[in-house]
Amino acid sequence: MNLLESTAPVATRTGLTHPVGILGTGLHVPRTVVTNEDLTRTLDTSDEWITSRTGIRERRFLEEGRVTSDMAVEAGRQALARAGVEASELDAIVVATFTPDQPLPSTAMIIGEALGARRAMPLDLTQSACSGGIYALLTAAHLLQNTNHRYVLVIGADAGSRGTDPQERTTRVFLGDAAGAALLGRTPAGFGLLGWDTDGELSYEVEITAGGSRLPTSPETVEARSQYLKMNGKAVWNMATEKLPESIRRTARHAGVELDEVQHILLHQANLNIINEAAKALGVSADRVPTTVQRFGNTAAASVFTVLHETIENRARHGDLLIMSAIGAGFLWGSACFRHFDPFGEA
Repeated sequence: MNLLESTAPVATRTGLTHPVGILGTGLHVPRTVVTNEDLTRTLDTSDEWITSRTGIRERRFLEEGRVTSDMAVEAGRQALARAGVEASELDAIVVATFTPDQPLPSTAMIIGEALGARRAMPLDLTQSACSGGIYALLTAAHLLQNTNHRYVLVIGADAGSRGTDPQERTTRVFLGDAAGAALLGRTPAGFGLLGWDTDGELSYEVEITAGGSRLPTSPETVEARSQYLKMNGKAVWNMATEKLPESIRRTARHAGVELDEVQHILLHQANLNIINEAAKALGVSADRVPTTVQRFGNTAAASVFTVLHETIENRARHGDLLIMSAIGAGFLWGSACFRHFDPFGEA
């Protein structure tokens, strides 16, 4: 089935002329499993402390010698294979990460080169942090309003083990490493992206202070360990438990659907307690809010893709409604509602 031929321009409540949806997903996690017990050998913490406050039991750490783009390439290949699309057909690659391979050159460009996506425009979203996956999906959907574009590969990838201080227990126990991908392309009318919501509030409660023009890297910043992520957990809790439910409700309204109609609510996997609190605020049952945080930890920009991939692979049916929602440093947050299009599951 040729989606481009089957999809005529339509006026939608989103303002998008061409319906755009997720045609395939991919997920890559490193082989190295790091349990809570493993962390207690180097940090002043305990399995009980970590589990009760985060719900995390283990996470994956990237092996020495491998980098963020290595994970992203694997996830991207999976998404392309599941959609039956060649890398050479890609028009753009949008990569969300706060742990790029290096400040320059572009990590998206490195990924495109490895995939063989020679003509794909590389775009890097490096400061959206954990909300990067949502912003990358919305960027891709708008790129696909150009009729010369057919496919955009979106990747959320982070090596949180490289961005957190190995000596600091507050952030170290949360972050894990992973990459998730989604291939976006045209769908028939009524499917794909139905509505979204984005917002933000400037805050320095989650930040990396060194390495920019304000505080360039120096021996002093290294000694102060200012290159690592700093996070105020209480501030994150307050913002996430308030803003995620609000954003999801607004997104459902923008999509023209009732929250009760949404089969799958896919939240940023920051912390199991935050996920449970958000679900309670929304009045939705746990079976509609899948989780991966117990196994993978908070994988930042990859986080929402971990539950997206597992939902698409194992739970979602043709026509199901999904709302994805995430919040990250900034604070930036956003949500997106999709009606799942499965070309093999059409009635």
